[in-house]
Amino acid sequence: MKEIYFSGRKLKGRLLFLLMIASIIRCNAINERSDTAVVSGQQEKNIIRTAANITPSARQLRWQELEFVAFFHFGINTFTNREWGDGKEDPALFNPTSLDAFQWVESCKKAGMKQVILTAKHHDGFCLWPSKFTEHSVKNSPWKGGKGDVVKEVSEACHKLDMGFGVYLSPWDRNCPFYGDSPKYNDYFVNQLTELLTGYGRVDEVWFDGACGEGPNGKKQIYDWERYYKLIRSLQPGAVIAVMGPDVRWVGTESGCGRETEWSVLPVNAQSQDQIAASSQKDAIFVPQGDMTKQDLGSRAVIENATRLIWYPSETDVSIRPGWFYHSSEDGKVKSPEKLLDIYFSSIGRNSVLLLNIPPDTRGLINENDLKSLFGLKSLIDKIHSVNYAKNATLSSDEGKIAQITDGDNSTYWTTTNEKETGTITIKLNKPGVIDVLSLQENIRIGQRVEKFSFEYLDGSTWKTITSGTTIGYKRLLRFIPVKAQQFKLKIEASRLNPTISELGLYYSKLSDASF
Repeated sequence: MKEIYFSGRKLKGRLLFLLMIASIIRCNAINERSDTAVVSGQQEKNIIRTAANITPSARQLRWQELEFVAFFHFGINTFTNREWGDGKEDPALFNPTSLDAFQWVESCKKAGMKQVILTAKHHDGFCLWPSKFTEHSVKNSPWKGGKGDVVKEVSEACHKLDMGFGVYLSPWDRNCPFYGDSPKYNDYFVNQLTELLTGYGRVDEVWFDGACGEGPNGKKQIYDWERYYKLIRSLQPGAVIAVMGPDVRWVGTESGCGRETEWSVLPVNAQSQDQIAASSQKDAIFVPQGDMTKQDLGSRAVIENATRLIWYPSETDVSIRPGWFYHSSEDGKVKSPEKLLDIYFSSIGRNSVLLLNIPPDTRGLINENDLKSLFGLKSLIDKIHSVNYAKNATLSSDEGKIAQITDGDNSTYWTTTNEKETGTITIKLNKPGVIDVLSLQENIRIGQRVEKFSFEYLDGSTWKTITSGTTIGYKRLLRFIPVKAQQFKLKIEASRLNPTISELGLYYSKLSDASF
C-alpha cells in the first residue's frame, strides 16, 4: 500500500481530507445560495446583524431535522477482514449468504433513525452495484449469480419504509487503472456518480470524503469537485452534499463528541485546508470537558473580520464498533447503549447530526450484537423523553408569546421585541418534580442567535443555577445532577439580535447517576 503524505505528514487510518472551504467557494460559483451573505461594512453591528439573519437552505433544514442517520460500511472489506482494501481483491470473495437490506433499514427506523447512507464504493474501488464502467463490482461476484445490486436493494427498502437514502462514493479508487490521470479519472467518476444518481430513485444525500493518493502513474489525482457538485445539483437537487461538500461539514472528530460551542454560521475563511488536514487523523480533536474556545468557529471574536458568512452545519460521525467495517473479532467490542447515549448527547445534543455507522456482517445482516446496543439506545432515549414536565406547566415570560415552546412544532417560537437580546422564561410545575435533562431548540428558520444562557431553579426564596451553556442552534441537550423543584427559569443572557426558542423540554431520565 502506498503511503500518503499531506502537508509533510504521513497519514494512516481512515482518511478524511476535508477541504471544506475550497468546497464552499467552488459551490458558490455554481449557484446562488440562500444560506450565504456578504457582510455590508466591517462594524461589529453589521457583522452580527448579518450573522443573525443567515438561515439554512431547504435541503439543509431537512437534513438537520433528521437528527440521527445510519452509515452502512459494507463491501469487499467485509469479506477480506480489512478496513482499507488495495483494489486487488477477487470479486469472488463477495458472497453474503443472507443479505437482507430491508432488515438493515427497518432496524434503523425502529432505532429512531430517519436516513441511511450506503458505501456504494470504498477506496478499494469495489462497486456494490453492477457498474458499466468497471469489472470490480458485484456483477463479477457469486452473490445472486452476478445479478445482484446492493444499492438497489437498500434504496428500495428506504423508499418502502419512508427513510432517507444516501450514497457514499469514494473519490479515491485504488482499483481504477487511470486513477492519477486526472481528466480521464474524473470522467470515470462522473459516469459512476451518474449511475447512482439516475438509477435508484430519490437520493437525499451524497457523502464524500477527500481521500486522495497517487495513481499507477505516480501522480496525485486532482478531483474536479465543481463538476461533481454541478452534476448532483442537476440530477438530485434535493440532496445535501456532505462532508467534503458545500452543504454539511465534518465536525472534526470520529469520537462522537462535538463542540460545546457549535455555530452553524461561519466565516468562509474559518478554517484553512492545512488545519483541517492536520487534524483529520486524530481520535478526538475536541476534549469533552474543559476549555473549548480554541475550537469555536463562529463566535463574535472569530467572525469580527468576516467579509462573507455561510450556513454550514456540522455532522458527527462515529462507528458503533472500533472499526468501520464488520470484523467478527469486534463482536464483543460494540459500544454499549450507555456509551451511545453519551454520544447522542454530545452530538445531536450539541447542534449536530449524528451519523452512526452500523456495519452489516458477512451474512449480509446487521449483527445481533449491534442490534442489542442500538435498540438499547432507543429504549434509553424513549425513557428520557416519555414525559416533558414543561408541557403542562405554567409558562410565563417578561415578554412575547410563550405557549409555542411546548407545542411540538419547531417552526413556532418565543422571541423578544425591539431587538432585545436577553429574555427570561419561567416554568412553574403543578407540583414539585425531579428533572435532570434540559432540551432547547432555536427556530433556525430565523437564524442561530443565542450566545449564552443559564438554567435555574427556585430553592426556597433563592434562585440557583443548575447548568449553563453558550450556543443552542437546532437542538441543545444538557444533563445534570437530578434537581427537585417546582419553579425553573431559562435566562437568555446574550444573543445576536432577538433570541428565539422554539421548543423547551424538562425531563427526568430515571437513569439515576448516569455515567456523564
